Amino acid sequence: MTPRDLWIRFETYHDVTYFTPESRAVTDALGCRGGWMGYFGMRAAPLGAVGPEAVTAAFYSFHPTRVARALPAAWAVAPPERFLEARLEGVDAALRRMLPTLDVAEAAGLAVAAAGSTELAGRVLGAANAGLDLPGEPHLALWQACTTLRESRGDGHVAALVAADLAPCEALVLFGADNGLDPAYLRTARGWDEEEWAGAEAALASRGLFSGGGLTAEGKALRVDIERRTDDAAARPWRALGEERTARFLDLMTPLVLALGRQNEAMRVNPLGLDVVEALG
Repeated sequence: MTPRDLWIRFETYHDVTYFTPESRAVTDALGCRGGWMGYFGMRAAPLGAVGPEAVTAAFYSFHPTRVARALPAAWAVAPPERFLEARLEGVDAALRRMLPTLDVAEAAGLAVAAAGSTELAGRVLGAANAGLDLPGEPHLALWQACTTLRESRGDGHVAALVAADLAPCEALVLFGADNGLDPAYLRTARGWDEEEWAGAEAALASRGLFSGGGLTAEGKALRVDIERRTDDAAARPWRALGEERTARFLDLMTPLVLALGRQNEAMRVNPLGLDVVEALG
């Protein structure tokens, strides 16, 4: 059992927030113009009606113009409080459809306990989500806890990238090369153009981290170090939960995330390019 094993499970359950037709439907009903406005509105809502600069900094890998097209326009569509309600509505409908017979009460209790031990200092997105009221229904309490764990881990990952002196596009170039992902897909997903991508590659090459379209030994070592630091910074909740209860959480979450991945292709491949069903099935 590794930190990555745990991450796959709570990340996949959290992803119901954005990658289901139910979640898209609720943001469309709010009046959002396209999926990105709904995404940024729902994910940024725990922070309040913040501007694009703060969200760009917190989310890290998105081009500033991608964020600025959605915010602050989203807050004119609906206030953050309504986006918080909308994301719960979408998650509730999606989970009721995708997991109608699976009992999640025990997993929810373990996840809530782990999330309650998350380190929040310096973790803005994790803290903002931890400060929200916990839903009473187990499937939503599990989702809220997984979301807090996910965003807190992400905050720690951003800290590791900053410490490595990697600009957002540079971090994406290294990440994509390390995981065999198509650069065109990453550019499209995060809003960077080819010239900006080439500039990031050149900057990395000047540091001896990237060459010939791939990572150098130094670049690979840096990626390993970043992921190690991310894992180490995300370990506190699981130390507090204890080895036995952590293993139980992992076992309970496995059939849930397999069911989610099998039913929704948009959730099947996680942000590391890892096929959830192949990895866990």
